[in-house]
Amino acid sequence: MIALAGAFLVAMTITTLTTPGVIALATRWNVMAIPRDRDVHEVPTPRWGGIAIYAGVIVAVVLSVSYRHWRTDGVNGWTWQLAGLLLAATWVALIGMLDDVRDLRPIWQIGGIVVAAMILIAFGVRIEGVTRPFVESNGAGYDPARWIPLGLPISIAVTVFWVLLVTKTVDAIDGLDGLAAGVCAISSATLALLAAASRQAGGPAIALVAAAVAGACIGFLRYNYSPAKVFMSTVGAQFLGLMLAGISIMGTFKVAAAVSVLLPILVLGVPIFDFGIVLLKRILNKAPLTLGDRRHIHHRLLDRGLSHRQAVWVIYGCTLVLCVAAVVLFSVSR
Repeated sequence: MIALAGAFLVAMTITTLTTPGVIALATRWNVMAIPRDRDVHEVPTPRWGGIAIYAGVIVAVVLSVSYRHWRTDGVNGWTWQLAGLLLAATWVALIGMLDDVRDLRPIWQIGGIVVAAMILIAFGVRIEGVTRPFVESNGAGYDPARWIPLGLPISIAVTVFWVLLVTKTVDAIDGLDGLAAGVCAISSATLALLAAASRQAGGPAIALVAAAVAGACIGFLRYNYSPAKVFMSTVGAQFLGLMLAGISIMGTFKVAAAVSVLLPILVLGVPIFDFGIVLLKRILNKAPLTLGDRRHIHHRLLDRGLSHRQAVWVIYGCTLVLCVAAVVLFSVSR
């Protein structure tokens, strides 16, 4: 737990210290979010806040995982999977920075995420199978009787779908001041606890990465909570989404539990449910799937009369309830 706290604090500190510089940089280069009809903010606000989140996570992960690698003589530290996760996340962050400046067409954003997913797969980060429910465990960390392997083509397709889903859901929920950062902080902290408590190889290192993500989100909230001084925008939302997708594949999908498939879905349940409902409504109304609108859960809460902060805290609460449920299921299944 001390190591997790260290990764959390380093990420939080780096993000907090670098955010003012990012605000100044975005203002100088005129990378601003101009209010649109579907937006909640009323004045132009600097984008690129995700750069500070990226800096906090990368520095914390490099320091904490390198220290653990040194302390354990390489037994439980850096792996190709972790390196691939950081590489894929860096790629997505670069695409996000460009989108914040040029407002790329949705197809280019999706293409960038697919490339990131293929980077993860190339480094061994993929959903290789699922656990079979209602089968007694032999008590070992890996039980073939409970494991349903996926063939390589299906594994690749499912992994790409999951990465796309999680990355875009975090991007879609970034509609209110402090919303995406708070939801990701709760979700990543939960993933850190699950990874740390699991008996899988590499679990402690995965937990450090998740703790760093949580710390960076908390550090960013100082400037992003309502009224926001800066937005994380695409660079931050898609970076966080990619990190959460990768961590969940490396962590919760690999735990020796009959509910392993449910765990990441519960942890990320609020943005996934919201994104799914919005897509369904667009399909039923024959509207373009990539069309921006005011159908997201935070918009509906505002339309029901809740204040900005009340809507954010309602979604925080829902996220926390689902994450607690995931932890309870994990504990019971063990």
